[in-house]
This record gives sequence, structure tokens and C-alpha cells, in this order.
Amino acid sequence: MIRVLFVCLGNICRSPMAEAVFKHKVECAGLSNRIEADSAGTSGWHIGSQPHPRVMGTLKPLGIPVNHRARQFVQADLNEFDYVLVMDDENWVDVAQFRAGTSTVSRLLEYAPHLGMREVPDPYLTDRFEEVYYLVDEGTRCLLDAIRAERGL
Repeated sequence: MIRVLFVCLGNICRSPMAEAVFKHKVECAGLSNRIEADSAGTSGWHIGSQPHPRVMGTLKPLGIPVNHRARQFVQADLNEFDYVLVMDDENWVDVAQFRAGTSTVSRLLEYAPHLGMREVPDPYLTDRFEEVYYLVDEGTRCLLDAIRAERGL
């Protein structure tokens, strides 16, 4: 099983959105038996919380289910997941503070360089959920394409 983890700050906006969108793409590709996904936050502020209501409001009309409770990123994640995708440079620094593991750690948008952006902005205070959805949708599409190519799926 290929395991993918999406990481943001609080695990209620960007990373659960990326998790849900990626899972939806994996299911549509018929690869649910080969790839699984989860998400986590580098902070513990929202542990146990559901995703932000705007995440739910953005994804529900698109038929993308969201089933997640916020959790905090832990050292073990770097060995339990094959791919760890952070949303921004701050998340990168936070994850880099842990001892190295077997995971490939990257920024999600490294898989979509054509977007010309390095980071997925945090919509928590800016309310830019539609823009974040666009970036996450394209980033996860490119990520899935890369995984399929790397793993011969």
C-alpha cells in the first residue's frame, strides 16, 4: 500500500482539503486498493476538530466527501508514509525539525511547477478557499500522475 500524508499548520483547512481531493482522485482512478491518504497539522491547536466549514462548503457541491478529524504530525509519520506533502515553507521547517525517516518530503506544489507558485496559501484568515481548492486540485492531480509513473500504476 502506498501511503500519502498531507501536512499544514492546523489540519482543518489545506491538508484535509488535499486529503479529500486526493482520495477522490485515487478512487476515480480505481486505485483505492493501492493508495491511501491522511492529513495532519504541525500544531496541536485543533486536534479532534472537523475541517473548517468552508472546506466542507467548497467540496460538498463537487461531490467530494470529507471525513477527517484533525491530528498533529508526529515523528512516526516520517516512516509510516511514503510521501509527506507540506503546504508551505513554514510547514517544511516544522517537519524538518523531526529526525529523518523513510518518507519523501516535498511541498505539494513542487508537483505542479506550471502553476508558478511554491506554497498553498492558508485560507484560515484570508477566506481564499476557492483559490486553495484550485491549487490543491491541480497539485494532487500532478502528484497522483507522478506516483502512478514512479510506481507503474
